[in-house]
Amino acid sequence: MVSVASSTQSLQIGRASANRLMPMHIWVSATGRIESAGTTLQKAFGTIELEGENFFDLFEVRGPGGIFAVDDLHRRAGKTLSICPRIGTGAYALRGIAVPLEQQGAVLLNLSFGVGVIYAVSAFQLTAADFAATELAMELLYLVEAKTAVTEELRRLNLRLKGARDEAEQQALTDMLTGLRNRRALDLTMTELIEGQVPFGLMHIDLDYFKAVNDTLGHAAGDHVLREVARSLLSETRDCDTVARVGGDEFVIVFQELTDSEKLSNIADRVVERLREPSFFGGKPCRISASIGITISINYCPPEADRMLSDADEALYASKNAGRGQAQMFKSSMEDRRALGN
Repeated sequence: MVSVASSTQSLQIGRASANRLMPMHIWVSATGRIESAGTTLQKAFGTIELEGENFFDLFEVRGPGGIFAVDDLHRRAGKTLSICPRIGTGAYALRGIAVPLEQQGAVLLNLSFGVGVIYAVSAFQLTAADFAATELAMELLYLVEAKTAVTEELRRLNLRLKGARDEAEQQALTDMLTGLRNRRALDLTMTELIEGQVPFGLMHIDLDYFKAVNDTLGHAAGDHVLREVARSLLSETRDCDTVARVGGDEFVIVFQELTDSEKLSNIADRVVERLREPSFFGGKPCRISASIGITISINYCPPEADRMLSDADEALYASKNAGRGQAQMFKSSMEDRRALGN
């Protein structure tokens, strides 16, 4: 039986009732021995039995200062205490208040987890049954859980919005028929490389005899050919390269940091040979070829996207005029002929 003293009378309460009212209490004798400890506090200490141990061996009273014995607790009765477990809980400092007991100088402390309640609930697997009915900790936890749920839902919503935005941006930069980059994506890539002073090779490809496929076999066959061309171009390029469809049957490839004219010419020759092979649609062959113009950024000081595209286009038409189904590198003599109107 615990008897709490006051100025006019005493109040007696059984241990079971004390535990229901104060599941975080500690009854400390005049010698500092823990006579009784609340079930929730004991739960926080796990296998370490509190009852029978010396209070000051298990707890350090950090505030207010100067509390090292039970008599000090008596002098600080009614004051808010900051009490830190020396072992076991790993929780934040506990908050508490001490009141004198009639039992030969004993003291009763009622503790709480304070701001550490969220940690304690998780660490010690506490439930509403571990707190006094009047304790506001569970209401606080419900608010925290509600806030956490809202925050998590907002996070998921932001991820969905970001995904939708990224998808929309990708669609805005993608040719929907072939899955290649489009003209806008090509312009952005060239601008980025030029501003970053990254050298690159540029290849402009125009399909020969594509109109004949559309006219004789229909637009579905033409779309089939364009998708096959896209697959062929991707197979001849690297992940860091940009393959774009910039017109009905026109394609541009940007070869990042590839400026060797011989290597670019070899790639162009492979593309020409690959596209010369017929693809079949509805059991009928679709025959095309490709004319290609090539230019290289290091030949310009400084490189300009519009001029490079124009020069690659000039080399492409030189290939067409030479008989189609071939590739040519842009040369300054082509620009000279263009200036003369030839």
